[in-house]
Amino acid sequence: MSQIIDVAHLNYRYPQQSADDLTLKDISFSVAAGEWVAIVGHNGSGKSTLAKNLNGLLAPASGTITVDGEVLSEDTVWNIRKKIGMVFQNPDNQFVGATVADDVAFGLENQGVPRDEMLARVAAALKQVNMSDFATREPARLSGGQKQRVALAGMIAAQPQILILDEATSMLDPRGRAEVLQTIQAMKVAGNLTVLSITHDIDEAASANRVLVVNDGELKEEGTPAEIFRHGPELIKMGLDMPYAERLKAALKRQGVQVPADYLTEKGMADWLWQLSSNK
Repeated sequence: MSQIIDVAHLNYRYPQQSADDLTLKDISFSVAAGEWVAIVGHNGSGKSTLAKNLNGLLAPASGTITVDGEVLSEDTVWNIRKKIGMVFQNPDNQFVGATVADDVAFGLENQGVPRDEMLARVAAALKQVNMSDFATREPARLSGGQKQRVALAGMIAAQPQILILDEATSMLDPRGRAEVLQTIQAMKVAGNLTVLSITHDIDEAASANRVLVVNDGELKEEGTPAEIFRHGPELIKMGLDMPYAERLKAALKRQGVQVPADYLTEKGMADWLWQLSSNK
């Protein structure tokens, strides 16, 4: 697969920091078109700062970011932002329209999309996230999960090549989180969408193709979810929690149960427990 994002030796410092005090330190990685990459780490590790560097909201101290063949710069930032959709932790900060439909249309109006096409894209986007019945509602009166789906609808209508989720599910309950992630997975499959999920939720990261672990502004680990989660208790030293299935395996092992050495998803764990029970 071709690379759609390439980050090379990225360093970033906030204005109040000294020259040798960096929030991001020599970070390099690539993302293939159509890939889902989870960037995980504890609060304050630099994940959100990295996300804001990727679409030009923050300017790096040094290093390069290349998106779809274009190096991010003052001259290219607006063109690159057309290719990247971003959903933040609190969707209230993104709402600008008086109604749900107005808000979804806002980005299209800025792009000069013809009205007939705009209305069709707004309607299709709201249908995709199951929010068509709420088109005339005020965004502020929606639930947390509904607000996030509206924010996603705005991204769907804009048709970006890349979607960045900056802690987009952290304020949702488990049901709302599952609904949002299912919607994003459907978007990814339907449009070969590239997804970067900035999260500290290790269970959310399990749905990604690849996981990057950021700690204290440095890229510490990179691999598939199975490769990363195989570290088990070592994840805690990186400021992360262990996935539920791994926590359960550790608890069973302490009780003297022989558990599989390989990483298991929650479904894999359920299947293994069923087989274990059936063999008794």
